[in-house]
Amino acid sequence: MSSALTDLFPHPIVQAPMAGGVSVPQLAAAVCEAGGLGFLAAGYKTADGMYQEIKQIRSLTGRPFGVNVFMPQPEYPDPAAVDVYAHQLAGEATWYETELGDPDSGRDDGFEAKLVVLRDNPVPVVSFHFGVPSREVVDTLHRAGSFVLAAATTPDEARAVERAGADAVIAQGVEAGGHQGTHRDIPETDGSGMGLLSLIAQVREAVNIPIIAAGGIMRGGQIAGVLAAGASAAQLGTAFLATHESGAHPLHKQALTNPLFVRTELTRAFSGRPARGLVNRFVREHGPYAPAAYPEIHHLTSPLRKAAAKAGDAQGMALWAGQGHRMARELPAGQLVEVLAGELAAARAALTGGGVL
Repeated sequence: MSSALTDLFPHPIVQAPMAGGVSVPQLAAAVCEAGGLGFLAAGYKTADGMYQEIKQIRSLTGRPFGVNVFMPQPEYPDPAAVDVYAHQLAGEATWYETELGDPDSGRDDGFEAKLVVLRDNPVPVVSFHFGVPSREVVDTLHRAGSFVLAAATTPDEARAVERAGADAVIAQGVEAGGHQGTHRDIPETDGSGMGLLSLIAQVREAVNIPIIAAGGIMRGGQIAGVLAAGASAAQLGTAFLATHESGAHPLHKQALTNPLFVRTELTRAFSGRPARGLVNRFVREHGPYAPAAYPEIHHLTSPLRKAAAKAGDAQGMALWAGQGHRMARELPAGQLVEVLAGELAAARAALTGGGVL
């Protein structure tokens, strides 16, 4: 990785931007202060909401941080499928005593307005999810002084990230919690995602820009593994979900290690896009029937998810989590960075010295 980008965070540890209120400024700032790269999540926020969080994190830390932005999505070709799914969810609305959301509440997540804020109030790093911005957008952010990253789930997507002029690619394996950062949402490819180590190897041969590895990483030894495989840093989301500063709902944090939730799977149930979460009642009952319609389904189910959280019912919440969720540690975020860095150092020493991992 270019020394200029590496110098932003002494430890090769990136806190994944988790939208929906998890990646609050307190979490990102704590990670930055400990020597990692903390991220704010602009997804599902207004441009002003993003700006207010940028101002807040700057009051908490003087270290570099990042902001993640969702790419606008193409028009969904089959509105009737959304109507059918809404009919199926009518019973959920009755149960939680709420109304379903308006599926036509907006498709671009305030993309252009957020770019204006990021151009006029530059941040050290900007990353993109659900696609790759144009070369013009990347160049604009570069001129403002920001490094640019974008997620990819295949070697072809990584090539698109490189062609756009990004400084690094976030290689997201299928193990990752939350939404897969696929550039195109193709239902026929559901369940065919690549594991992280295979993805790193293939992306390493496909592009010349640095790789940040993401997907199921919970321990410093795993960070050592992805660095040895060719990544320059590791991005961890679920590992930081349970930290003290995380904005995740308490039920969400508890569910990560609750034996009631035995596995994760990729589901479209809550948003209409593949996202990995703990399997609960909502996923089991509705996942098989959810159409590929993002963000329409996200808007549709938003009141249900909020009502379930308010009612203390984890069975109706979107419990995003990666495959390593049972290894979550309830620590202050800064302490977790220090623990991970220590585990990474020990793993490297064992590898170079012939010791036991």
